[in-house]
Amino acid sequence: MSPIRKVAVIGAGGTIGTSITSALVAAPDDFDVTIITRPESSATFSFPADKVPVIRTDYTIPALTAALHGQDAVVSAVGVAGIPKQKDMMDAAEAAGVGLFVLSDFGYGPEHRHLPDFDAIGKPRQDVLSYAKDKAARSNGQFSWSAIAIGNPIDWALKKFPTLGFDVVNRKATIYDSGTERFTGTTLAGIAQAVVGVLKCHDEVANRHLHVRSVETCQNDLLAAFEEVTGHKWPVTHDTTDNLLQRGREKRARGESGWVLDLIVAQLLEEGTDRRSIVVAQDKADNDILGMPHEDVPGMVKRIMMSV
Repeated sequence: MSPIRKVAVIGAGGTIGTSITSALVAAPDDFDVTIITRPESSATFSFPADKVPVIRTDYTIPALTAALHGQDAVVSAVGVAGIPKQKDMMDAAEAAGVGLFVLSDFGYGPEHRHLPDFDAIGKPRQDVLSYAKDKAARSNGQFSWSAIAIGNPIDWALKKFPTLGFDVVNRKATIYDSGTERFTGTTLAGIAQAVVGVLKCHDEVANRHLHVRSVETCQNDLLAAFEEVTGHKWPVTHDTTDNLLQRGREKRARGESGWVLDLIVAQLLEEGTDRRSIVVAQDKADNDILGMPHEDVPGMVKRIMMSV
């Protein structure tokens, strides 16, 4: 496959999509970027229109095929609701002669041992991944896919969701269990760099589910970093992942929102599960091949607090 130059991004208005698009646009010598979005989308983009064209089109196979004509790769960063639609997007990409489709599968990867509560949520991702594998196998090398397991988007999640244990606005913490369960995550900048790496070394990583990580940490280490960066002790409340799991399941039974986040945090921090090995141990990460540096926890925390 020839070098990738022209890249279409679908889902560029979302949190991960914005970060990816920004990284691609910041490398004008490497990529020409086009944003694909629905006509009815309310998303706005801050990129210069003369440098980053925006094509508003229906997400039908014929319309997407026309929109993707001439592109070398598609990067999908669609949200949960758009995951199943990636089958049509891949059909359109193949019909348009696009050689690489990067799936929006920025999670824990297919080997992740999730709670049974997430079986229904995870099925569309599994179906799309199977579809991509089958399409690549039938294409005689004309179509390929890549996906990137990131763990959790850790800087964004820490800033946005106090349920993860840190209320960065009010500077207080909740420590679950002993606070020593280690886990991995990838910053938004790290996710973007991973995608850039896939596009630059696509021949080497085609038809693979890659695994990356920015940091490995635990709640106690994060608390120490937040206190060091802010220069004072944070009030700490103690809770258990069992309680969090129960609260989440009770919310689900009552039809309330928020249960997904509760369960995600509970399974991430549950002691004794060693979920870092599910995300990926450092010596098995694909950081190096994708040109992704490992980040230090204090530096990440400092950037989070500077953005609050």
